[in-house]
Amino acid sequence: MAVGRQLNGTLRAFIEKQPIFFVATAAQDGRVNLSPKGADSLRILDDNRIQWLSLSGSGNETAGHLLACNRMTLMFCAFEGDALILRLYGSAKTLHPRDPEWAIAIEQFPKMAGSRQIYDMTIESVQTSCGSGVPLMSFQADRVHEELIPFYEDMGPDGVETYWRKKNTKTIDGLNTGLFKEQK
Repeated sequence: MAVGRQLNGTLRAFIEKQPIFFVATAAQDGRVNLSPKGADSLRILDDNRIQWLSLSGSGNETAGHLLACNRMTLMFCAFEGDALILRLYGSAKTLHPRDPEWAIAIEQFPKMAGSRQIYDMTIESVQTSCGSGVPLMSFQADRVHEELIPFYEDMGPDGVETYWRKKNTKTIDGLNTGLFKEQK
């Protein structure tokens, strides 16, 4: 196991090859959330900062957890090639479409219906481990463009907002997610 304070060229290249990463967050109390992410939704801004685009889903745990306690862990696993697990530990803030920083941040991602938030993570430490327990698996396809994005495109902007108000304003543990300005 190796621990450092920032990314380097080798780790950046590893991240850029991964079709999936995992995000973990938790408030002081309640459940820990761990979610898989993909769909060309992550950007490395520099060796200490990453942004990733959150697409709509059935929950919004990350946003609620960050309002309560802004710590975040990202994990990347090598499912192909040499074994490696990479964890990034840090703090993060949430950018919403209503925030001034959104307009610049969203430009670096492909346009995707259902784009909900951008998480801006400051990396405080980096850990690698062997990853020999991770199975070898081949990537076949990304479901986002065949299933998730068409689902939100069919809803249209008003339908997506209705969906967010119904499913994305509170976490499982009842925390506000800050998705709408009136929630802050």
